[in-house]
Amino acid sequence: MDDFIRQLYQDRAYDATTQAVISVERRNKEDSSTDYFDGVLLVIIDGHKLWEVKHYEHEGSILAMHIVNKEQIQEWLLHSSNRRVIEWMINGKVLFDRNEYMKELRYKLTEFPQEERKKKIGIEFSKLVRRFADGKALFSQGHYLDSYNQIVHALHHLARLAVIEHGLYPEVTVWQQVKKIEPEIHKLYSELATGSEPVEKRLELLLLASEFELMTKTRLGSAHLIQLMREKETWTIDELKTIVGMSEYSLDLSMLVEYLVQKDIVQVSLHETKGRMIHHRYYQLSY
Repeated sequence: MDDFIRQLYQDRAYDATTQAVISVERRNKEDSSTDYFDGVLLVIIDGHKLWEVKHYEHEGSILAMHIVNKEQIQEWLLHSSNRRVIEWMINGKVLFDRNEYMKELRYKLTEFPQEERKKKIGIEFSKLVRRFADGKALFSQGHYLDSYNQIVHALHHLARLAVIEHGLYPEVTVWQQVKKIEPEIHKLYSELATGSEPVEKRLELLLLASEFELMTKTRLGSAHLIQLMREKETWTIDELKTIVGMSEYSLDLSMLVEYLVQKDIVQVSLHETKGRMIHHRYYQLSY
């Protein structure tokens, strides 16, 4: 296996665009972190193509090579949208590191800069608000299994938010992380997943508990958006959408803003349009 890996990564190391090469080997037969391949090579490049995958086989061993642009890496880190790759970067073996690119990246993963942390918390909180609202609505309509699905997702966003709050990157084993740092959130998830009561009863109790957790995280979760809104007095929703800049954030922005209006953190001012008795809604901080 070592010779197999060496032959593949040496060519990449000679390429001037290659920033780092990381190797991850499958631990056991049940290990799915490498997509059931015997090994993975993560090649981080400074190039045009965002993400390319190649599969190789040598003397019965199979290996996947993921060639990823460093901009795509940053996007995955920001949105936690490919936690498997984050795990590879944290735990994998660094075979090549140009100008200490990987050393600095791992330092950031450990230290987790405050500004980046705020942004990630904002993204997770906007998703949490959306999932919780959808779950609550489905429960009120009697769609208990669909509501269950939404609340499970809401709890995952709450868990990731808690992990980020403590200065860590959410990993694949996020519930192990949460159990150590915020056991009450882990307990909510455990009660929903393993409780003995009928699903509608579990949901009823969890909705109340989750609403309390949502309220306690509101100031933290909205801190990044509030920071942006301090740049001027009033905003249209489209201006806010532009300033947050990221699709995963802006997707649930309307609901997040309306939630903050309901909590008296943001207030609405009405501006006349050409239409009779029709007004534009503008948003500003309440304090």
